Amino acid sequence: MIIPVILSGGAGTRLWPLSRELYPKQFLPLTGERSLLQQTIVRVHGLANVAPPLVVCNEEHRFLVAEQLREIGVTGAQILLEPVGRNTAPAVALAALRLQSAGDDPLLLVLPSDHVIVDTAAFRAAVTAGSAAAAGGALVTFGVLPTRPETGYGYIRAGDPVDAKGPARRVQAFVEKPDAARAAAYVASGDYLWNGGMFLFSASAYLAELERHAPAILAACRAACDGISADLDFVRVRREPFLDAPSDSIDYAVMEHTDRAVVVPLDAGWSDVGSWDALLEVQAADARGNVISGDVLAQDVDDSLIRAESRLVAALGIKNHIIVETADAVLVADRSRAQDVKRLVERLKAERRDEPLVHRQVFRPWGSYEGLVLTERFQVKRIVVKPGASLSLQMHHHRAEHWVVVKGTARVTCGAEVKLLAEDESTYIPIGTTHRLENPGRIPLEIIEVQSGSYLGEDDIVRFEDNYGRSGE
Repeated sequence: MIIPVILSGGAGTRLWPLSRELYPKQFLPLTGERSLLQQTIVRVHGLANVAPPLVVCNEEHRFLVAEQLREIGVTGAQILLEPVGRNTAPAVALAALRLQSAGDDPLLLVLPSDHVIVDTAAFRAAVTAGSAAAAGGALVTFGVLPTRPETGYGYIRAGDPVDAKGPARRVQAFVEKPDAARAAAYVASGDYLWNGGMFLFSASAYLAELERHAPAILAACRAACDGISADLDFVRVRREPFLDAPSDSIDYAVMEHTDRAVVVPLDAGWSDVGSWDALLEVQAADARGNVISGDVLAQDVDDSLIRAESRLVAALGIKNHIIVETADAVLVADRSRAQDVKRLVERLKAERRDEPLVHRQVFRPWGSYEGLVLTERFQVKRIVVKPGASLSLQMHHHRAEHWVVVKGTARVTCGAEVKLLAEDESTYIPIGTTHRLENPGRIPLEIIEVQSGSYLGEDDIVRFEDNYGRSGE
């Protein structure tokens, strides 16, 4: 049995402003209607003997993961929450320990959640080719056939074939990111593959090699899994023991040291989508080399990526540019500087701005809200509540709220009163009054909320009941 282990971490700095810390790139539909996370999960559906996935993510992203799994009809998945980020070696150790706890020893197909693979059939064929070696105790990685001398990736030097029947080869070495001349020599030799960070091995084989080469990681993860608990749809490990786990990747902790490493070549149109320039390369361009989406008017524009999310973007007489517009930020960059977007994000963080952290639209397990107007004494939000969902029973010390229903039906609790509001009807929630908003209908509920008071922060919430186990909104 193969169990996909999907690693859904990352801070989303290189694809800012579309990607944010609380809504990073794996949750975005960058190359189609589905998000990168959803594409990753759908990609494995055609494999033989594949079980529902286990997704490893952090606390802040848990409801996003659950919702995106629901949207594509995935049932039986596990969502394992990392207390803190400790890189890929501890994350996969938690997954392996969890999946072994039922007495099984499945093959783990470890995949980043934010990569693009164009040729799904070729990907599945590579996984199938590596399965026999993994079942025999090998630690299989998938080496991407290089299409150019790339200095931004690590490389894998492939050695002798494992057997005469398949494409798997022994790993001779993992190589750090090279300079341009060395990268060109690697590609010319035909013996080097890009390190795509994808793996296939049994849970027992990985844990055994981790114990040999990084015992402190395994010890911390075992302690964290002692007393593992289920919380709604989520699996939680103990926080304090996990804090002792050294932060390290699978490559550094295990693969560079083990004598059981095997590489299977992968030629499937792979990209880690590490920059806006990389995204341009994996999408179909028009006759002038442009990739354009949204409400864009382009004239005399060449070899550029232009993406409009909320309004018209007009571009005139430019070449080799990246332009990305969102409701609260616009990026304009030369394509040659696409990797430096993370430096802009670092500056924004240093200035304690909100734009690196969240979008103007914020997603919650019950739906979303979007800030429309913000002043010192009042703000206006558009709130969308999913059918059957409800916000917590709560109270505010410093603000009152006015709600106007613009679509759907609202069930409103205000103190001891419970009432239904139809479209174009409104209500008022005084300061200090216990209240709740629910959607009893079958279509999304949309309301306009006007908050007024001396303090309008999201932390002014006293929560009495919550369907999602939260202590803060």
